[in-house]
Amino acid sequence: MNRSVLGLLFTALLIALPNGAAFADPDIGCGLGTQIWTGSKGIAPKVLGATTNGTFGNQTFGITSGTIGCHQGGTVTADAKVQIFTGANLDRLARDMAQGGGETLDAFASLLGIRAEDKPAFFRLTQARFADLYAGDAVTAGAMLASLERAMAGDERLASYLDRG
Repeated sequence: MNRSVLGLLFTALLIALPNGAAFADPDIGCGLGTQIWTGSKGIAPKVLGATTNGTFGNQTFGITSGTIGCHQGGTVTADAKVQIFTGANLDRLARDMAQGGGETLDAFASLLGIRAEDKPAFFRLTQARFADLYAGDAVTAGAMLASLERAMAGDERLASYLDRG
């Protein structure tokens, strides 16, 4: 097969894949990799999906065209920074949360906007709720953040840090 036929087939595949964000994985974003690995569990499919999303500009194409699980609307938010930081530091955060403090947890708290006077309460909460935050062997950044939000919502002092908008 020549290159033009392969390019045409690849483009047709991208357009034919389901539209919308329903299949998008919050950890790896949208794109062909998310579509291919939808429903797969574990670190390997997430790494492969994220790698595929970043390959050949398919995530950019999806966002631009509104296809392959991407959507054109929306705003880049601080939440994206929190997701990226959490994904990159999930193991270090687990260590610090289990210990009730540490450099990575302090940086994470700062990224969440936790004021210095509330950090000790935040550290105690993450240590006390560690089993909920890191439930299971294959916890993802998204799952940990969802559990953390629930834990913070139940704490009178820390609930004020949750984005209610």
